[in-house]
Amino acid sequence: MPPKRIAVLADSDTRWKWGASVAREIAPGHALDAFFLRGRSCPTERQLAEIGIVPDTQREVSAVELVDDEQLADADIVVMAIAGGTILTLTHSLGLAWEGLEQRPITVTGYVGVVYEKMVDGLMTRAGTDVVLANSAYDARRFRSAFASVGVDPESVVECALPFLGGEPYRPSDDRPFTLTFAVQPSVPKGRESRLRLLERVAAHARRHPDRLVLLKLRSLPGERTTHVEANPYQVLIDNLAEPAPANLQLVYGNMGEVLDRTDLLVTVSSTAALESMHRRIPTAILTDFGVREAHGNHYFVHSGCLASWDEIDAGALPQPDPKWVTAQGIGKTDPYATARARLAVLRADRPLPPLRPHYTLQRAGFYLGDLLQRHGIDEKGRPLPTALGTAGPGSLKSAVRRVTGRGAKKLYRIGSRRVAPTLRRWGAV
Repeated sequence: MPPKRIAVLADSDTRWKWGASVAREIAPGHALDAFFLRGRSCPTERQLAEIGIVPDTQREVSAVELVDDEQLADADIVVMAIAGGTILTLTHSLGLAWEGLEQRPITVTGYVGVVYEKMVDGLMTRAGTDVVLANSAYDARRFRSAFASVGVDPESVVECALPFLGGEPYRPSDDRPFTLTFAVQPSVPKGRESRLRLLERVAAHARRHPDRLVLLKLRSLPGERTTHVEANPYQVLIDNLAEPAPANLQLVYGNMGEVLDRTDLLVTVSSTAALESMHRRIPTAILTDFGVREAHGNHYFVHSGCLASWDEIDAGALPQPDPKWVTAQGIGKTDPYATARARLAVLRADRPLPPLRPHYTLQRAGFYLGDLLQRHGIDEKGRPLPTALGTAGPGSLKSAVRRVTGRGAKKLYRIGSRRVAPTLRRWGAV
């Protein structure tokens, strides 16, 4: 008998890492099918190789192509590791397409990292899926409270932990130099000058401590697609340092877990890598040099006990997180997905499942849902929109223009979306 299948829908390298890791945790004996949603941040083969989870099958598709996809409909479980608006779009359209199936797939959603902003916004787009994973007891309480207040079943929220928290506990080593790893983020901080100033501080620390190895852990190659756009990559900015980079400052790629294997101090503004580091009991510093601000996401760590400036790090700070805070964030749990697997077993026993329906319906949030559906090329009945020019949504035009590079393409898109497309849509309505 062939193994059951679990499908992961992902639209970036980070979301694939989360979705594939979740799939391995909740359905370890299932075959893994990857559906990469076509778009700006669709992962490259290099990014997939760096993550290291190889699917049994993989395809690049659009959201509209998934509506009638037989392979997807035959899956036992579908993990939606995609943006909230796309989750809502697919919950609506797949719910209609799968209606009447004797055994429709069980849908699982969640969050790739810490939920430090737009909690209600993201949560409401996930409402109506069968399982919503919460990465900590703290998140689970917030999610259930919000769901109960709007009439969504709070039992759909299942507490777990981030699936990539693992690795051996930290042990200092005399066989290598003390290693500080700075985990970069594509958009925190923003702006060339802020990023260059931060890079100068990393280089200054390396000069001040020539006995240390300082690693700049990079996310992607320049121009490579990620969840968040990286307009000023550090591997380009490093050529603009006031002084040449010291020899003990190295740029590294690769799996974060493997980099943490040789790390004695993890430094970041607000990367999820901080949670991976804390899980392994590696000293972890959350930078305050740009302030503790919601815009930077480091406010999430305000009770962690790990806030530190570069001056403090230069002076030898080795922050350790508060144990109570660590526990509340789901760090250090053993088998955190046992509850999720039990929930899936209950859902399988209850089949046939009720029709899949999002909380946001056309009656409850018609403007919002209608706009999302059109953006993805799907009508209100969950069917693909006509592909004629007169009825193509702005997303179709934008996707076409993205195949062209340079300022001319941006100008062409603005002209097309603001002037040509509205006229064509009016003609198509005649």
